[in-house]
Amino acid sequence: MKNCGAGNVDLTPFNSPWWLPGGHLQTIGPALFPPRRVALARERWDTPDGDFIDVDFCGEPGAAKQLVLFHGLEGGSDSHYARAIAAHAIERGWRLALPHFRGCSGEINRTRRAYHSGDSEEIDWVLRRLGGPLHALGVSLGGNALLKWLGERGEKARALVRRAAAVSAPLDLAAAGDALDRGLNRILYTRHFLATLKPKSLAKLEVFPDLYDRQRVQGARSFREFDNLVTAPLHGFRDTEHYWASAAAGPYLEHIRVPTLVLNARNDPFLPEQALLRAAQKAAPSVVLEFPRTGGHAGFTSGPFPGRHTWLPRHLFDFLDS
Repeated sequence: MKNCGAGNVDLTPFNSPWWLPGGHLQTIGPALFPPRRVALARERWDTPDGDFIDVDFCGEPGAAKQLVLFHGLEGGSDSHYARAIAAHAIERGWRLALPHFRGCSGEINRTRRAYHSGDSEEIDWVLRRLGGPLHALGVSLGGNALLKWLGERGEKARALVRRAAAVSAPLDLAAAGDALDRGLNRILYTRHFLATLKPKSLAKLEVFPDLYDRQRVQGARSFREFDNLVTAPLHGFRDTEHYWASAAAGPYLEHIRVPTLVLNARNDPFLPEQALLRAAQKAAPSVVLEFPRTGGHAGFTSGPFPGRHTWLPRHLFDFLDS
């Protein structure tokens, strides 16, 4: 593993198995055959603005090393990658905290806001509540928000985080949003995400009837439409373009001072390869870029059918523990 500057992207030795060809299967396959759950203990934390988040824990409370995992869009502690990382944390003797973004733990949150890809304010509050220094990991949306926080804080982030890693972070949100709203991606992924995002948003109207137009939200068929109607106005952005440009982590990579691994497969259906390479061009020397040819979005399954979920957590912990 080495540091990679602009135009010099390291290729990790990861290769997807022969029986799992293409970015779509490498993305969907791990979710169809997830690893077993581990025992988790849940705590509810009240936020300063009168809301709450639920945080799941595993591992010994007095463990010498602590990791916080920020999940992806509509994910949580039951996501396949979270299960795998939790099992590996226990195996290594680490304490793992898995905070759920607002509305992602099975209960609608109390306030008008929800969560979004650039939610570094929430990342900051969680990290300070946990106390540092610790290790931090984010997957997909959670990885983008974590990278943005690391870039915003620069050298000051070292007081809370020793080392960090982001997996399949959509560094260019505009490119990712456009990719997800086209063709097969729209059928496989956007429709899947909207199937939970829209009901949650409509449920909020029972408490806050002035938030947005119910019929327009019900009719949204793309991320661009949904973010324009819901995500952007809920979180202070003018529109979708303003949200995607402001929340993308790519421009913050050059300001990161904490040793950080950025792991993205080049065949990730959520982010075109050229957009990935362009977004990472100015990464700081403290950022290690690993862009393997295969792996899909937060997949990285290895071994014979139906696949093992061990490569990703082992690789991440090897970096965090180095």
